[in-house]
Amino acid sequence: MGLFDIFRRHKKHEDKQEERPQQEEKEEQKVADAHVDSEVATTSQSASSESEAQEEAPEVDQDSSTTTEAQPQNEEVSDDSLSGSSSSVEQNAESASTIEEETVTSRNDEPEEEAPTTKSSSQVAEVSTPAPESEVNDDVQEEAEESAAASDDETVDEESTAAKYDQGLEKSRTGFGARLNRFLANFRHVDEDFFDDLEDLLIESDVGYDMAMKLSDELREEVKLQNAKSKQEVSNVIIEKMVDLYDRAGKDEKSDLNFAKEGPTVIMFVGVNGAGKTTTIGKMAALFKSQGKKVLLAAADTFRAGATEQLDIWAKRDGVDIVTGPENGDPAAVVFDAVQKAKKENYDILFVDTAGRLQNKVNLMKELAKMKRILTREIPDAPHEVLLVLDATTGQNALNQAKLFKESTDVTGIVLTKLDGTARGGIVLAIRNELHLPVKYVGLGEKVNDLQKFDASEFVYGLFKDLVEVD
Repeated sequence: MGLFDIFRRHKKHEDKQEERPQQEEKEEQKVADAHVDSEVATTSQSASSESEAQEEAPEVDQDSSTTTEAQPQNEEVSDDSLSGSSSSVEQNAESASTIEEETVTSRNDEPEEEAPTTKSSSQVAEVSTPAPESEVNDDVQEEAEESAAASDDETVDEESTAAKYDQGLEKSRTGFGARLNRFLANFRHVDEDFFDDLEDLLIESDVGYDMAMKLSDELREEVKLQNAKSKQEVSNVIIEKMVDLYDRAGKDEKSDLNFAKEGPTVIMFVGVNGAGKTTTIGKMAALFKSQGKKVLLAAADTFRAGATEQLDIWAKRDGVDIVTGPENGDPAAVVFDAVQKAKKENYDILFVDTAGRLQNKVNLMKELAKMKRILTREIPDAPHEVLLVLDATTGQNALNQAKLFKESTDVTGIVLTKLDGTARGGIVLAIRNELHLPVKYVGLGEKVNDLQKFDASEFVYGLFKDLVEVD
């Protein structure tokens, strides 16, 4: 992927991130509107229910008044009968008494018959009308939450990785940017002095002498070809050519770890003392433990004071097992015990810590060769990876260490630590150009999860994002 393709992809992603709060605000407003509509509908139905109850109430009173009015009529009839005969009076009296009882019964019974009818209407209004509105409201809210959750799941990993590269490379980005800006501040036109100064700039940024010369030669033609005239155009051409050379140098590289097809995967860590080897093992053990892997550590750096204790602390912190040996003991014996345990107890990954005394180069290489023979004898394809741990802050010294280890052992990849602590991030470009070894992991901070799998596009963007402009 070319430089500008990388920047356009990140810009598109950042634009989406800026749009997300607006979309979330719209979803929240939609849910709020649904709540308001539900409350209005409930209030309307409640008012309608009360209106119906009031309309039914007069009917009950009307029936009662009709029944009550019937009594005086019957009473008048009884009075007329009294003037006729005494027997008629008695009969009318009995009739009046009967009517009064019926009237009382009517007055007592009819309100009880009407009350359930009014209550039933209210219940129907409460149950039938608000429920659908509530269901609609719940559906809207549920859809909004599911949409937000899906969006978060898709972007959380990408956001986390990009953020770590951005923070981890801040010092390198600002340092390289300051040097490039100072260089371009005096830019008038492209001549030999321009390229001489550019070579100095690249070497200061730990790009390496060989790559600085190669880049300078190719830029002579590229600047003319693209007819770069402005400060920004020249800056873009320089960085684009650096990324192009970096891609070409690592064309056949494999940045993923090589895992065993069956049985435990054995990964040896080599490098000088102080480069962060033991800390890298501890962080990587935590990473694979979080992925559900069964991890075992082998403390084969038996001669450095405190090395075994340091790795044991990491093992307890990560919740993984460790095999140790006596101080100043045989490192190969520790490796043998560890590989036996890994095979018998079905461990997924075995990490082997080793010594890093370059001042005793011959003895060190003999130790490494002996450990490798034991591993290969017990597991034919082991070690599956030999990772060289380099301290990015040491610049060209780290590059020289890598050359020595590569001459003496079969290094398969690089772990570049403390990348957040250097203002010269060009060491990654130099490693690929001069050693042709893939950088597989990078340390972007002091936290356990700051050890990240190397992503070339994230590295390029994190290193140059303040220096490149795209449409």
